[in-house]
Amino acid sequence: MLARPRAGPSRICFTRFIHSTAPRRRERFDPNNVERATDEVDVCIVGAGPAGLSAAIRLKQLEKEKGREVRVVVLEKGAEVGSHILSGAVLEPRALDELLPDWKNRPDHPLTQPTTSTQMRLFTKNHSFRIPQPPQMAKMGTYVISLSRVTAWLSSIAEELGVEVYPGFAGAGLVYGSDGCSVRGVRTNEVGLDRQGRMKDSFEPGMEFRARVTLLAEGAHGSLSKEAIRRFKLREGRDPQTYGLGLKEVWRVDPSKHEPGKVVHSMGWPFDIHTYGGGWAYHMAEGLVTLGLVVGLDYANPYLNPYRELQRMKHHPYFRDLLSGDSTRIAYGARVLNEGGLQSVPKLDFPGGALIGCSAGFVNVAKIKGTHNAMKSGMLAAEAAYDVLSSASEEAPADMSPYDTALHSSWVHNDLHEVRNVRPSFNTPLGALGGVAYSGLDTLLLRGRTPWTFRNKLGVTDAAHTRRARDCKPIEYPPFEAPLSTDLLTSLALTGTNHAEDQPVHLRVRRYLPQADNAAKVGSDGAAGTEGSHSELGLTAERYVEDAAVRREHVRVNVGEYGGLLGRACPAQVYEYVDVDDAETADSTEEAEKAGWAGKKLVINSQNCIHCKFCDVKVPTQDITWTVPEGGGGPKYTVT
Repeated sequence: MLARPRAGPSRICFTRFIHSTAPRRRERFDPNNVERATDEVDVCIVGAGPAGLSAAIRLKQLEKEKGREVRVVVLEKGAEVGSHILSGAVLEPRALDELLPDWKNRPDHPLTQPTTSTQMRLFTKNHSFRIPQPPQMAKMGTYVISLSRVTAWLSSIAEELGVEVYPGFAGAGLVYGSDGCSVRGVRTNEVGLDRQGRMKDSFEPGMEFRARVTLLAEGAHGSLSKEAIRRFKLREGRDPQTYGLGLKEVWRVDPSKHEPGKVVHSMGWPFDIHTYGGGWAYHMAEGLVTLGLVVGLDYANPYLNPYRELQRMKHHPYFRDLLSGDSTRIAYGARVLNEGGLQSVPKLDFPGGALIGCSAGFVNVAKIKGTHNAMKSGMLAAEAAYDVLSSASEEAPADMSPYDTALHSSWVHNDLHEVRNVRPSFNTPLGALGGVAYSGLDTLLLRGRTPWTFRNKLGVTDAAHTRRARDCKPIEYPPFEAPLSTDLLTSLALTGTNHAEDQPVHLRVRRYLPQADNAAKVGSDGAAGTEGSHSELGLTAERYVEDAAVRREHVRVNVGEYGGLLGRACPAQVYEYVDVDDAETADSTEEAEKAGWAGKKLVINSQNCIHCKFCDVKVPTQDITWTVPEGGGGPKYTVT
């Protein structure tokens, strides 16, 4: 377990107006028997990333242009805006130019390093060769940035315009209308629960931000976005989303190695021909280089360790040279990203709100860029929301369908349509080599002008691509060579990750029940859990089980059949399958954490979590549900 310093004091932007109570004996928290403070707003945006902040800024611009006041609240689970933001990143400024035409004249803007050159390299184990690159990737007029810094800057602009930005407030659940079929806001997480879910003296219930329009801008695979997609069936007729896991480091390199604005992408080694992925090295301003790799989470071999692949990549002569001399690593992080493209974009609106940015999934895989599309989606959603606020009845759920129509009529759709077959071509009968050939032909010549679209007709998820351990060969990784490559906990210390230790584990081993079983009493203690603000309403009454039987089955399958994938592949060492003597005796919900199989049990070091969502996407049993911890917990990214 990683020892980490306590978080320092952070700026508090909001006060919880809750009545104080006398010290109490710790009682178990009952979410159905709690009085919550409420706040009425026009638009509640969950997530202070590029999409959410672009939406907030655009709403305030429309307020100024058209005269109708709009109260806009942005909830951000990170302790500071930008502290949970991680990306490559090379920014195409198209959306920024539209949102803030004068941004270059702002003295504090962080887009200080324009791209000066781009190249693609093919890596073998000991050599690299420059090869033709997709024209989408070679586009100039971009900027090498820290997206963490860019979002912090956008937040300051939003606040100047009157947006209320509340860092440290984690959106934990959707608030539903009395009909049970529309969203009327967001509930924030409880604060002051212990690991067993009992109320400490410091307990405060979460607040409800009741909004006419709710915009979900949580990033890839956000917990509320998952809830909305599942409950409103927004993926009907769409392909499952496909993800990659991006791991990155930021180095301050020797001045002789720094080439400001140079952008390099790589393919080939360290991955084998059956694994989709690649690397990068971007030369930022101030003598910094961001480097990393992305591995497609449809990889088959459960012995693959993404973190070890990154460390092995740095042993290549190209990176040994780049990081030689007076070079120091200053940051590390990881995050899943959307790769499914246009076919995987869900229906964008639901009664009372919409999905924007990476909550929907607008990454252009050929460009390896998505921020421009995320920002534009936020702007289009803001315009639709403003029209709804100006014309619709306050009683009726907000109809955000004009946003879905507008996005698919915009340049975002065109940007994704051109490359819609690139990533899916790797999962066709053509195989991986066929995917390389087809994607090259498509990006260089066809440019998406084909009558066909590759579809995932069987609905195969990334997790389902994982093969049994018995059918795969273990991967031998080279030893670490500090400071060039280090063990995972050394890297994790660079993230500044911190969670309050005595709080409920936010990574839940959970099995959702089929709709037909929603009214059934299940589990060894006679009850199922429920999810949603009003469990008596049909749409919100989703039921799940978190008992010892679910935990035991998780260990049996993941250890017995998949070689303990999570214990190896999590980029923050959250999961461990440890030896125990009594793993098979636990049989109640209260003893679920002790349950195991064949002398093994699962230990979840949730305080290490960097909120990457890898586990939720890739676990073969699909029984890990990532939920939000107390607001303010998690990584403290600053230059990522």
